[in-house]
Amino acid sequence: MIFTLKVNGLDRQVDVDEDTPLLWVLRDDLELTGTKFGCGVAMCGACTVHVNDQPMRSCALPVSAVQGDITTIEAVAGPEAKAVQAAWVAHDVPQCGYCQSGQIMTAVALLREQPKPSDRDIDLAMNGNICRCATYLRIRSAIHDAAKSLEKGA
Repeated sequence: MIFTLKVNGLDRQVDVDEDTPLLWVLRDDLELTGTKFGCGVAMCGACTVHVNDQPMRSCALPVSAVQGDITTIEAVAGPEAKAVQAAWVAHDVPQCGYCQSGQIMTAVALLREQPKPSDRDIDLAMNGNICRCATYLRIRSAIHDAAKSLEKGA
């Protein structure tokens, strides 16, 4: 079946089965490999992308169910994305780096929704984004710093 998807601001056509997970359309058909496969059952967060600015797990989302704008790690932008990326570097968040695209996509969505998140807000938003290197405390600190940076207008 042919689907037209708006991915990173561009209309893209793909010919795939309707139950093909969005993750595999992005990676295999559109060659956007920043979004990672982790578990295949929407439990780890490595595959997180934004659909209409909301974080979604693309490994369990059939392409036929996607409506609206899709943003991947390759094109995430805006002040929240810049602040999160800078904070990630400043806090040395990534170790192996495998989960980081999903972590960043979730953190950006959180800051767009909640510009001054508490520890609880962060824990709730990031819940289910698994980091095998266990950098959770650095992730939380980085999100707090990104929020402070956004507050200052940096």
